[in-house]
Amino acid sequence: MTRTPDDSWDLASSVGATATMVAAARALASAAPDALIHDPFAAPLVRAVGIEFFTRMLDGDLDLSAFPNGSPERVQALIDSMAVRTRFFDDCCTAAAAAGVRQFVILASGLDSRAYRLDWPDGTVVYEIDQPDVVEFKSRALANLGAQPTADRRTVAIDLRDDWPSALRDAGFDAGVPTAWLAEGLLIYLPAEAQDRLFDQITELSVPGSAVATEYAPGIMDFDAEKAREMSESLRTQGLDLDMSSLVYAGQRSHVMEYLGSLRWHVTGVPRNDLLTQAGRPLPPVDDNDALGEIVYVSAQLS
Repeated sequence: MTRTPDDSWDLASSVGATATMVAAARALASAAPDALIHDPFAAPLVRAVGIEFFTRMLDGDLDLSAFPNGSPERVQALIDSMAVRTRFFDDCCTAAAAAGVRQFVILASGLDSRAYRLDWPDGTVVYEIDQPDVVEFKSRALANLGAQPTADRRTVAIDLRDDWPSALRDAGFDAGVPTAWLAEGLLIYLPAEAQDRLFDQITELSVPGSAVATEYAPGIMDFDAEKAREMSESLRTQGLDLDMSSLVYAGQRSHVMEYLGSLRWHVTGVPRNDLLTQAGRPLPPVDDNDALGEIVYVSAQLS
């Protein structure tokens, strides 16, 4: 389904289904014998959503050979890529907390369980912002699991296209103290102008000592929609009707690192392959079929 300015979703449809896909990858990465991450909530949350394709993925019942480049090496590269991505954002949270930050905001939080699985210092508040249906479902599912947050978790049920800064303040957010912001797996689903506006709003709500963690996907500039459709079609034969080419906003947009720098953030970036090498994981095959190319993971501090 093509995106519209007022579209909405739950965790089984449109952009929301990509959050379930990411959680499934986290679950597989967590189950590895030499796991780089530990997300005990990923698998039960995916099963609670109930998309058969992803539950079959967790059960090992998919014919991976039917996928483009569906070799074991390619599949493992996808799992490893999610593992290093997750650990990057986990490490950003840990570093911010070690620096004294006690206020965290997770934008488009999806099935993120960091408020439950990270070891937060006393007094930490974690705000989660997402669509009302997404927030309500995850909160209920985690409660049904008997899960307890390890921080003061506060949900903000609002679309990021609406006045989310006001809703965040209404939930208790204090713009006068340092904040760590997470925008993981979000930017490609925003139009170019919305990406800039998001960083403008984050900056307006931040004081020195604040931090941002996000990513930059250079491939979104010349996104190969045909390649993405081919991948989507192969997934459809396995039972997943998720057309990525219709969900992302391709084309020219601000360079994430340069734009944050123009807003006085001190920015660093590390490519995915560097994270894989640092973690002792093999690089993806040279015939990588990823339409977005190699993603750069970005961290920034406001000085």
